Amino acid sequence: MLELQILGFLDEGPLHGYELRRRVIQLGGPGTRLSEGALYPALTRLEHRGLVSRSVAPGARGRAKQVLSITSAGRQRLHQLLREATGPDVASTPRFMKVLAFLSRLPDPRERRTVLLRRLAVLDTPPSFFTSPEGRPQRLGGEEDPYRRGMLLTARAARNAELEWLREELGTMG
Repeated sequence: MLELQILGFLDEGPLHGYELRRRVIQLGGPGTRLSEGALYPALTRLEHRGLVSRSVAPGARGRAKQVLSITSAGRQRLHQLLREATGPDVASTPRFMKVLAFLSRLPDPRERRTVLLRRLAVLDTPPSFFTSPEGRPQRLGGEEDPYRRGMLLTARAARNAELEWLREELGTMG
């Protein structure tokens, strides 16, 4: 997911490493951490693969800053990552939110539609977080624990909101 986020943010425009790190953390939401020890080696790997380039620009206080940009090959790789989002990338809500954040960067609307249909297929199967002693999925009405009931209630509301949005979006795509 880090590769997708780096390429996605750089596809929006060149960034300094600090700003890129801030955006990745912000996209991840509360509690997200990204050490420089994870980001900068990832950037170096992407640069060695020809997906990212670095240039030097004057800094605010006279110190030169490195500016990161996506290359043509990096843009192609971003499109591939988005187009091929399957499995955990569409099944896990936090991972899918990262795909969704950059899905508009995929130029072909049919490919964007395909990714959304994959997510819709995941959401069409109601989740089951707990099972009853008999091994059946525990539903909201049968849950006695108030905190688990709260978890099930909020998960259902989020799922229903996403289903509504997906169906509406897919309807506008034709």
